[in-house]
Amino acid sequence: MPQARGAAHEPTLHQPVLLRESLDGLAIRAGGHYIDANLGGGGHAEAVLTASSPNGQLLGIDADPTAIARSRVRLAPFGDRLHTFQGSNARIAEAAAAAGFTSSDGILFDLGLSSDQLVDRERGFGIRAGGALDLRFDSSQGESAAALLAHLNVPELAGLLREYGEEPQANKIARAIVARRAATPITTAEDLAALIEEVATRPGKPSRIHPATRAFQALRIAVNDELAALATALDASIRLLAAGGRIVVLTYHSLEDRIVKRAFAAAARGCICPPRLPVCGCGQLPTLRLITDKPITASEEEIAENPRSRSAKMRVAERLAVAA
Repeated sequence: MPQARGAAHEPTLHQPVLLRESLDGLAIRAGGHYIDANLGGGGHAEAVLTASSPNGQLLGIDADPTAIARSRVRLAPFGDRLHTFQGSNARIAEAAAAAGFTSSDGILFDLGLSSDQLVDRERGFGIRAGGALDLRFDSSQGESAAALLAHLNVPELAGLLREYGEEPQANKIARAIVARRAATPITTAEDLAALIEEVATRPGKPSRIHPATRAFQALRIAVNDELAALATALDASIRLLAAGGRIVVLTYHSLEDRIVKRAFAAAARGCICPPRLPVCGCGQLPTLRLITDKPITASEEEIAENPRSRSAKMRVAERLAVAA
């Protein structure tokens, strides 16, 4: 059988988003220890390894085994300066321990999908590329999107579409999916995209995104447990950072950005006492200093060159030295 276009031996199609801004945010120094928590096509990792020469170390984490394999080929010239870990970024503390990182000088999250995943017909990430309706980063773990659609009832499915996709027509789409699967299973990205386009398109209201985009996002987040993983990974990352170390997070939709914004704000605030108390009684100190009050976004030039960057928001914070 021919290899999928996104196969590990082929060069990456992915362009790193906000690359210069990410490097500036990390404040890279030679010899530092850095973690790329979403290795993807390896573009950010390659730039970090170059900037931290001659002896900087980088740990690349990704749940997608194909992304790990492809990036190892791309980053092979850096030799033993590269460490990789295949698994969810929620396991960042475990990955760091396995690589011998007792702390990190900078941690980067570039969330969402890569261009390589969007053209991979084996997992159906790309609505227009089509393929099997899997949507898992690691197809050996958990339940596929097709399996999920096969057993959720209308209220459960509508709730998932609203919570993870912010889909305004969640009830209508859920009813259509349940009715269609009674006649025939929904097993491909083409099947699901065509069904949603049929029932959710609003006449006279053209959109720059496909009508199924939010539903695909919701299903992908659900099968990969992405939002819970992000919250866990952020908490572990803050504890893993060395004093003065930076954390840089690129998000691509409001649900992710909200989690990052709240996590950073809580760590920068420190105190968890109720606002009505006149003085702090918890004694909890801030652990982060916010570098960006508002998220950084892509320039018009970058958006023209790489449309995927249009929705990117980057937030940066720095680890404070906290007295024991």
